[in-house]
Amino acid sequence: MSGAKKSVNELNADLFAAGETEGLADPGEVRKKAMDYLARREYGQRELVGKLLKAGFDAGIAGQAVERLSGEGLQNDRRYIEAFAQSRVNRGKGPVRLRADLRQRGVDSGLIDEVLHHLSIDWRELAREVRRKKFGPAMPRSFSDKARQMRFLQYRGFTQADIESAMGNHGDDSW
Repeated sequence: MSGAKKSVNELNADLFAAGETEGLADPGEVRKKAMDYLARREYGQRELVGKLLKAGFDAGIAGQAVERLSGEGLQNDRRYIEAFAQSRVNRGKGPVRLRADLRQRGVDSGLIDEVLHHLSIDWRELAREVRRKKFGPAMPRSFSDKARQMRFLQYRGFTQADIESAMGNHGDDSW
């Protein structure tokens, strides 16, 4: 892991004002609710704490419960990133969009980069597949069609190199 990782309690301080920390305070109930959430799908630490706070639990106790679950291996940001990435790849999203969505959910940027680097995803091939699925196998004939397809791939979160590869450009500026 790279960079200084904030504890869940520090993230709580970032997320919520001090006056919003009152709520249900039974640690057993907080743990049970967190486990219920994790039984359905993976959650990042910050996202899980946020769900617990929305359910009315005390911020300090929710943070401690999530840290404990993380220490026990029941909650894992690395596993969350992998599951999230696979879900978004299945929807045709690229690495730029993936990173932005994960950062928005409070996941550490260094960990995001580390995990995505180790995933075996061919982003260029995915960009080609996404383009073919949306626009068909034929390459665009006009500049405006090419620009429209490139904007679509950019919106989906692919890098410029991935987009150029999907458009049949391999480093040449033939347009």
